[in-house]
Amino acid sequence: MDIETYLGHGLDRSLWEREPGLAVNGRSNGEIAAAMDSAGDRQYQPCTEAHRTAHAATGRLVHVANWSASAVYPDTSRDLWLYTPAHFDPAATPPALMVFQDGAAYLDPEGAVRATRVFDSLIAAGDVPALVGVFLNPGRPAPTGERAADGLSAMRQRSVEYDTCSNTYVRLLLEEVLPFVESRIGCRLTSDPSRRLICGISSGGICAFNAAWHAPNAFGRVLSHCGSFTNIRGGHNFPYLIRTTERKPIRALLQSGRDDANILYGSWPLANQQMAAALDFAGYEHRFVFGDGGHSLRHGGAIFADSLRWLLA
Repeated sequence: MDIETYLGHGLDRSLWEREPGLAVNGRSNGEIAAAMDSAGDRQYQPCTEAHRTAHAATGRLVHVANWSASAVYPDTSRDLWLYTPAHFDPAATPPALMVFQDGAAYLDPEGAVRATRVFDSLIAAGDVPALVGVFLNPGRPAPTGERAADGLSAMRQRSVEYDTCSNTYVRLLLEEVLPFVESRIGCRLTSDPSRRLICGISSGGICAFNAAWHAPNAFGRVLSHCGSFTNIRGGHNFPYLIRTTERKPIRALLQSGRDDANILYGSWPLANQQMAAALDFAGYEHRFVFGDGGHSLRHGGAIFADSLRWLLA
């Protein structure tokens, strides 16, 4: 298998299973897919705040399908969802912000995180300020001629956007997505970076940290679940950069697990441990939550409410 095909498969188990006979360095796709399952994940359940309760009013969620107004990533379209809390008043204090990569996974009402329910619960309890949630999926390439973009090309686009260690993706957010969000909700978002969070899993996790690294005055809070701080598109350099660059005003919570991914590009448990050690060395406000789980949102969902409380404290 060529490297671009391997990269295009990313960490999507269903794509690995479609070609179980292919192998890299003696490890077949079937073996890699099986390794993504973790018995350690079974102990983790969605946090209490992810369950609907009568005292927490339900916020509003709006789906924007096939948004394609990007010059940063031309010829792509993506879905996004906008959450505003119950009793949202555009004339009130500018709301806090949380941006999610792979947004649909964090929204799944039967999934591990159920983010909007957690928002409803925490806002009702006064544990976090009123905030706007932006749930953004990676771009899908435009069809070429009569050919529709396939799953593999979409995975490659996700890697280009999420794994590339440059300021390009955060430009998408700051120059295009957030102005669109403000126009839709009818108010400005807070400019306080300590009230602007960014979150993601796997490649979305390194994407979140990379966005804050390049624009710490725009995003001062990072939540990374099983972040891909490995040698995909240069992410393995972050521990060195953290140690040797003047400390930036970022507070970060990293989560990984003993059974996290261990594939061609590196060991996710080791990479996240190296990140945590570098953040500690450089004096960052950070937490590293290391459990028994694999490459999934199960553990991240179990600690999601507590993660937000700490990040926004």
